[in-house]
Amino acid sequence: MAQKDPQGKPFDSALEELESVVEQLESGELSLEDSLTAFERGVGLVKYCNQKLSEVERKVEVLVKDKEGKLTLKLLDAMADDEDNDT
Repeated sequence: MAQKDPQGKPFDSALEELESVVEQLESGELSLEDSLTAFERGVGLVKYCNQKLSEVERKVEVLVKDKEGKLTLKLLDAMADDEDNDT
């Protein structure tokens, strides 16, 4: 299994590759060396996917209405803080 850097790979492609790696590992048909290589590749893909998800989460903005009914933009993190304060 060739080691490829997932950098620049679309998230969906990286996730599909990760699913494929998991299936290969679960099949039990890989040699110990190939299993280790697949596992290392999987770890790299998990890190890449988590990084991409974190980047997207930071960029997400949501339109919400304030108490006066005006639409405002809020960062996702700010909305979570508001919800925490409401409970």
